Amino acid sequence: MQWDIFCKVIDNHGDLGVCWRLACQLAAPGERVRLWVDDAAALRWMAPSGCDGVSVIDWLDPAAVQKAAAAPAPDVLIEAFGCEPAPELIASFAESSAPGGPERAWINLEYLSAEPYVERLHGLPSPVFKGPGAGLTKRFFYPGFTPATGGLLREPDLIERQARFDRAQWLAAQQIPWRDDERLVSLFCYEPPALAGLLNQLAEGSEPTRLLVTAGRATHAIQTLLSGQEQSNRLPHGHGALSISYLPYLTQPDFDHLLWACDLNFVRGEDSLVRALWAGAPLVWQIYPKDDDAHHVKLNAWLDWLGAPPSLRRFHHAWNGFDDSPLPPLETLGPWRATVQIARQRLRTQDDLVTQLRQLVAGKS
Repeated sequence: MQWDIFCKVIDNHGDLGVCWRLACQLAAPGERVRLWVDDAAALRWMAPSGCDGVSVIDWLDPAAVQKAAAAPAPDVLIEAFGCEPAPELIASFAESSAPGGPERAWINLEYLSAEPYVERLHGLPSPVFKGPGAGLTKRFFYPGFTPATGGLLREPDLIERQARFDRAQWLAAQQIPWRDDERLVSLFCYEPPALAGLLNQLAEGSEPTRLLVTAGRATHAIQTLLSGQEQSNRLPHGHGALSISYLPYLTQPDFDHLLWACDLNFVRGEDSLVRALWAGAPLVWQIYPKDDDAHHVKLNAWLDWLGAPPSLRRFHHAWNGFDDSPLPPLETLGPWRATVQIARQRLRTQDDLVTQLRQLVAGKS
């Protein structure tokens, strides 16, 4: 089958990260996938080797659009996160979907959420009444955390690869100067209000901690904050018990390895949240903020599904700036770890996203 995935990069690479993982997992058994994206620059470090069976097409290239519109339409068109494919491509898809022709599927892949509406809307039809696709029907596909949703992206061999992972070997390959007595904490964030509080807590703690800071906004936030704090002498000399390592941009496999290596993972957005859940270590999620505070509801719905203990819930609220409460102490990682691992085991019993997507396209769900 031919799958076309359409992705617009809003910011922070999350949409592209999800779509690339989806494309690679669809192509793994031999399917053909075209990933249409308006800014593929991040793939240079996210997936420098590409993926067999996946071709990346510049959505903004008129010649590429015209060529595709004149070629046979895909069997499945996936419109990721509310983006709108070029009208010429929709018109070609609609013409190829005429009665008597081969069956084709138009999927509207939505954002991830644990809110109740996801179960209600997943898989529902959405008739198209205007534009070049008028007369066709899309199907909503909602990723999620329960059996009544579309599930989460998970490679078939993910658990086996994680079981074979050698933390010390990976850290050495990354030239991270880790000591056996150090707690490893990864930081992938925007600019959380409680970042200064976290640095001070780690610096003043009794346990040596190495903070592994991802490239981009997290590195900039840390360096900006430390520059100002060192000038005002707010952090202990030499950062006390805290050591900091700044990482280069990581490929998707190495980002997974980072999460597997750490004792605590701070993540942001959706793709990294899913990968942190599969890692099974304690995690703290910085949700993408919304002006109307809708992210408060979304975060609390996820914490409810997770069964987060009160300390983890309070930490999330403080980390995401829900109020002015200080960060609770990071002395409760045992219960946090148990919570995540129980949740991960629940997720393992459910079909993964690609399996469910194939079932929906085949009319079996």
